[in-house]
Amino acid sequence: MRIAIIGAGAAGLAAAYDLAKAGHSVTVFESGPEVGGLAAGFKDIRWDWTLEKFYHHWFATDHDILQLLSEIGCADRVRFYSPTTSYWHESGNFALDKPVLPSGLLSRIVNVLRIPSMSLIDRLRMGLVSGVVAFIPNGLFLEKYTANDWAYRWMGRAAHERFWKPMLIGKFGPLYDQVNMAWFWARMNKRTAKLGTYVGGFQEALNDIAAAAWKLGVTINLNAYIGQITSVEGSELRVATKKVGGYFDQVLSTTSPAAMLKLTPDLPDPYASKLRNLHSIGAQCLILALDRQLMTDGTYWLNLPAAGPDKDENTFPFLALVEHTNYLSKEYYGGDHLVYLGDYLSPEHAYFRMSEEELAARYLPALKRVNPGFSPEWIRKRWLFRSPYAQPVPFVNHSQHLPDIRTPMEGLYFASMSQVYPWDRGTNYAVEMGRRAARMMLEDAAKTAEPHEVKQNPGRSICRPGRAGKEIRTPDI
Repeated sequence: MRIAIIGAGAAGLAAAYDLAKAGHSVTVFESGPEVGGLAAGFKDIRWDWTLEKFYHHWFATDHDILQLLSEIGCADRVRFYSPTTSYWHESGNFALDKPVLPSGLLSRIVNVLRIPSMSLIDRLRMGLVSGVVAFIPNGLFLEKYTANDWAYRWMGRAAHERFWKPMLIGKFGPLYDQVNMAWFWARMNKRTAKLGTYVGGFQEALNDIAAAAWKLGVTINLNAYIGQITSVEGSELRVATKKVGGYFDQVLSTTSPAAMLKLTPDLPDPYASKLRNLHSIGAQCLILALDRQLMTDGTYWLNLPAAGPDKDENTFPFLALVEHTNYLSKEYYGGDHLVYLGDYLSPEHAYFRMSEEELAARYLPALKRVNPGFSPEWIRKRWLFRSPYAQPVPFVNHSQHLPDIRTPMEGLYFASMSQVYPWDRGTNYAVEMGRRAARMMLEDAAKTAEPHEVKQNPGRSICRPGRAGKEIRTPDI
């Protein structure tokens, strides 16, 4: 079978690897200059490692991405550490994931009991309910409730007002009270105190997966903008781009729902209506390279309070403060102390229209609340990254409204972040989604087509730092 994959993020690359391994001819089209999608990174001239444009880490329960890296022989490049996640309070940062006991869950409960401005009863109730939710094996039945109402009822007003409601507002803005409880359960169920990364950064992990797929004969086209995907006679699909394209027996799109609608104007209802009804919000990160540590207590991830659904009255003008080099050594980054000022926003939000200078003027004064000594003179360099499609919004009974991976157009498949529900977006679930789509495509291919001969590229090392990125950019791709 001749197969095209739209998008070289984790889902697209995982699917490409499995389909090529099964003997099919696979071509990947990626609109960006590198593989990786939202997990892609960049590199300053001073650094040995890449840095993610949007902060990423793996949990110890992220079996799908870890399994794929093991299959391609790169498991030894995965590293797990136990950084400190904290909650901001006027009186100081309070650790939520500090390992004070052998059990991560028990440590979290103990840390919750230390939080100020709540009665002992409220803290006990919050810790107990959080523990019970985390142990529910399948919380999909909770999707009929909103997380906002459920948390208020079971965790109590104090915990809800101080923790869960601000977190939901920060994450989903004005839609915070419509997000269902199954999404909330999934986050608590899979969360671990140990967080994983990859030697060289996430970009190197995606480069190595791409190189493993390339080794099996996959062709990867970068900077390839797709015009349309259309059906032609003979049950083929035409993928049109400005420079390259072709005719394929199967096509897998891993784009956003909005992009999928633009690519496939002939997609019939009600499938197209399901795509139109999927909601998501964007993300932006202002990254700072500082000449000294910002959060001197060692906090890696600082959860910040939100005061209103429009996010214009936030105590802080951004959702999360992440000091990457309180998780990974600054020596990987030329001595820079790297800090993310991250937020989830509607693409129509005013912040998305601000220049980097305007956004910095809005964001930077808030850092004095975390470290009174902070000065803009600490900043060596800064970067701004934005994506209009970053966080799917799962409403009540969301599972009933998800589009199938198989579309009504014969040979066309769709696998996106919006379909990993109830799990949250991330490379682990993107890999699971991509491999699930590949299994479906293989099942259908076995029924409908004779396989074409696939000439594999000669084997070579794919797990040496720096080589994978060069390999996928060679002129023959």
